[in-house]
Amino acid sequence: MLEVKGLQFRHHHGEDDILKGIAFGANMGQITTILGPNGSGKTTVFKCIAGLWKPQRGEILFGNKNISNLPCEKRAKMLAIVPQEHEPSFAYSVLDAVLMGRVSHVGVFSSPSKYDYLKAEEAIETVGIAHLKEKAYTKISGGERQLVLIARALAQEAPILLLDEPTSHLDFRNQLLVLGKVRGIAREKELTVLMTLHDPNLAMLFSDKAVMINEGHIVSNGVPQSVITEDNLRKVYGINVSIINWNGARVIYPRIDS
Repeated sequence: MLEVKGLQFRHHHGEDDILKGIAFGANMGQITTILGPNGSGKTTVFKCIAGLWKPQRGEILFGNKNISNLPCEKRAKMLAIVPQEHEPSFAYSVLDAVLMGRVSHVGVFSSPSKYDYLKAEEAIETVGIAHLKEKAYTKISGGERQLVLIARALAQEAPILLLDEPTSHLDFRNQLLVLGKVRGIAREKELTVLMTLHDPNLAMLFSDKAVMINEGHIVSNGVPQSVITEDNLRKVYGINVSIINWNGARVIYPRIDS
């Protein structure tokens, strides 16, 4: 289990805290989604967990071990990060792009081994893009590119997978495709998956747990149906919505006043 305990963060001394005691847990084999409007602190939480920013207070635990102060090479074996989007300066093949996920396992002056290639190809198979293996990363679609980034993270063989707005640049079909793959991989590989999302409908469809943040505080934390409610959406996003049950799924739609 990944546990976040009492995270407090500010950029500079004397400024107000951006995070004000954030605490939640994320389970193995499940997707935990952080939701919140722009400026709420969800990206800051993500960057603190990823080790990109150092919180002033609080702990990040995995398996009851504090991983907050791990050096980069050890953190890379614990956490794999999937960014929003990546534009390489060179037209690597899909296989070479995924192979970069093996960097933490390859020595500084070493070349990738047959085993590293095997793990990269396994990751490509897992996300279903084996037919793209030899294609240039720059010549594939946005959805396919996002799957390459997920494969690269899988090749890293880290138990924690962090995804920062993985659907923000994708059309509706590719949003469903990518999140469906992530959910399947979380179950199959028993990974602890933490992601940030803007869309509460997608969060309800694909999350096992949701954490709603606003102004550096947790508003609600638990199963999606208890967190993503009409009251919480009104309080956090300032909009009136209705949530209905439709063919076994809960759907959010805005109330548009005349």
